[in-house]
Amino acid sequence: MKGFLGSQDIASKPLLAHLGCMPHSHLPPHPVLSLHDSQSRATVPFTPIDPAHVKVYYCGPTVYDLAHIGNLRAMLTADVLVRLLRHVYPRVTFVRNITDVDDKITARARANGEDIGSLTQRTTEEFHQDLASMNVLPPDIEPRATHNIGEMQAMIARLIENGHAYEAEGHVLFSVGSFPSYGALSGRNPEELEAGARVEVAPYKKAPGDFVLWKPSDADQPGWDSPWGRGRPGWHIECSAMSHRYLGDSFDIHGGGSDLLFPHHENERAQSLCCFPHGKFANYWVHNAMLLVEGEKMSKSLGNFLTIRDVLAQAPAEALRLLLLGAHYRSTLNYTQAGLQEARKTLDRFYRALAAGPVPETDVPEGVMQALADDLNTPKAIAELHALAAQALAGDRQAAGALKAGAGMLGLLQGDPEQWFKGDASDEDTAIEALINERLVARKARDFAKADALRDQLQAQGIVLEDTKDGTSWRRA
Repeated sequence: MKGFLGSQDIASKPLLAHLGCMPHSHLPPHPVLSLHDSQSRATVPFTPIDPAHVKVYYCGPTVYDLAHIGNLRAMLTADVLVRLLRHVYPRVTFVRNITDVDDKITARARANGEDIGSLTQRTTEEFHQDLASMNVLPPDIEPRATHNIGEMQAMIARLIENGHAYEAEGHVLFSVGSFPSYGALSGRNPEELEAGARVEVAPYKKAPGDFVLWKPSDADQPGWDSPWGRGRPGWHIECSAMSHRYLGDSFDIHGGGSDLLFPHHENERAQSLCCFPHGKFANYWVHNAMLLVEGEKMSKSLGNFLTIRDVLAQAPAEALRLLLLGAHYRSTLNYTQAGLQEARKTLDRFYRALAAGPVPETDVPEGVMQALADDLNTPKAIAELHALAAQALAGDRQAAGALKAGAGMLGLLQGDPEQWFKGDASDEDTAIEALINERLVARKARDFAKADALRDQLQAQGIVLEDTKDGTSWRRA
């Protein structure tokens, strides 16, 4: 897919100039951006390491299945964050990885009777397609774990050399006790870590919390030659190696779902700071909360597990996007069918406001910028859009322009209003057009009873007809 890179070439896009790079008279001042930093557990002003180049890393998918709406929430949080950063700063490099070596992948390929490479290629393409359908912008760089094994091995060797890792029975493990600030990111003390750790109990570990950097591979498992024997990397070292390769030992923001805070991000932080002690690793940590489905935790056993494609079979992508952005990223979101329908009605209103007349180009409205600068407060930004839509529906076309510009910061209202009300072209649309043509023929034949019956049939399907001197147009109610 265009825009997804696997090499070291950084293709960050200076989409909009930073305030400091243009005359102040030409641009309104941007509000100060603040973010909730998971490590300090406080909402703090965002100060980039280099205002001329902001660097962001997000954990991407483990590619063995379709992405679900919980995965999507993390991707949307990153998308809004990066859109905002690109609006304010001249250059942003956004890296989001693909985990394509993992025991879950091996197990799924074996269950499917499928080659691992085929499985990861197919599911990566599906992931790209799903995010494109949701108008999630691609990262500047999308490294794959399997393309960065050398970097992982170099980090592991360095950790062994400086006393933070050790070999044991074909494994290499990180020594948690060698890093005094282990637990500082997740806010857990050593006792809590040991009691709540999701760790493998193994006799070769010096301490229960020590985690795997490298592990041996059987003949039927993916493996690479290494100084410690044929094997494969542990999950945590993958992200540390890829973030370092593309962003260096200090970068601005690391993000992901709150389920990654411990152990994944805690372990990333530990091994990266121990490997590169003069760096800072990530200056800010951004974590989105989880979501519920109809008030319950999403799980396959409950039958409420929803992939992105499951939802898009029921509603437009923008409706799902608006629903997920309707709750603050740090609050638990309850996905409901009623909420999805309400989001669709809201978009109907917004698109009616755009369709009411010409839409001039305007700057992003100050209210939307202030909301997003306040720790990505998307619900407040959407409230601003509602106010602008009301003004636009009352005839204020400048407000319509502001509505479109503000919605663009959320990745919304990107379509044509007429097409929105018609929906995506489909067999159903073809059938609707056929009924409309049949009605036109009946009217020309002055068979008004049949024409009225066809209008009623279409109306029962939720189709509104509008007859003008130029012909008949239609939209969904």
